[in-house]
Amino acid sequence: MVTILDRTNPAASLPAAAEPKRVRHPEKQKRPDTEVKRKPDWIRVRAPNSKGYQETRAIVKANNLVTVCEEAGCPNIGECWDKKHATFMIMGEICTRACAFCNVITGMPNALDPNEPDNVARAVREMGLNHVVITSVDRDDLADGGAEHFEQVIRAVRAASPETTIEILTPDFLRKPGALERVVAARPDVFNHNLETVPGNYLTVRPGARYFHSLRLLQRVKELDPTMFTKSGIMVGLGEERNEVLQLMDDLRTADVDFITIGQYLQPTRKHHEVMSFVTPDEFKSYEKIAYTKGFLMVASSPLTRSSHHAGDDFARLRANREKKLLAAV
Repeated sequence: MVTILDRTNPAASLPAAAEPKRVRHPEKQKRPDTEVKRKPDWIRVRAPNSKGYQETRAIVKANNLVTVCEEAGCPNIGECWDKKHATFMIMGEICTRACAFCNVITGMPNALDPNEPDNVARAVREMGLNHVVITSVDRDDLADGGAEHFEQVIRAVRAASPETTIEILTPDFLRKPGALERVVAARPDVFNHNLETVPGNYLTVRPGARYFHSLRLLQRVKELDPTMFTKSGIMVGLGEERNEVLQLMDDLRTADVDFITIGQYLQPTRKHHEVMSFVTPDEFKSYEKIAYTKGFLMVASSPLTRSSHHAGDDFARLRANREKKLLAAV
């Protein structure tokens, strides 16, 4: 059960100083605190304070946009924003799901912003992005899960910056018939949907989702457009066994997924799912080697890997690897 916090109609009679403090995760308030383990040395990152970071932040704010970099507390924000790389999170900052790992606000979302597609497109042009990643919150409150909005954003970016390649990271569109087909028809260059964790963890880590539905969604993308690159990512350190990760790789290859990302789960607060283990860099390297042997065209596997980290460079390698594979088959 998810407790919904309605932020659409704040009490107008209260002065600003007297407004009740927003509860970011109301559904987690009664959960017992868990220990936030000390991060190992290989996960330390510098605080963001560069000139490039400040310029990117100014562009995001000027266009009234939300980024997953901020909302999810990504450890790579300093590095990425310094290079003017940001992952835009459309349809607001409030999610209708309550995943145990996620730091995005849970609650009743606001209405869609009709200006958002043009605002995203303008920011992409101002940043001079060669490759952009666009994700969203889950919008179970919308009849199409936000598919039409994704379509509008893709088309706006294409119109404003035709040379920019577009990668989308979508929700699962669970019980939203026709939504996936609409998004694929808008022809993003990369369709990403994260499995997040192994199936045995879904009830505790991702209770609002269904593992085999997400897997089928990725498979369906390839059925609709065999030329579209597909991508999925998982976190490790959530209590999974090694053999479960290897089976998940096989499942993704059965769905013909091209690109897998594997990164370390980091606990946002004491109310979130605890880190069960810190996977070593050597273990990540081992996962990378195994994934390539299983047939993935591209693999990103390291403690700080995230879905959109180095996405532009990775897309160039992904495309080159496909061309190399096609030439080898001739």
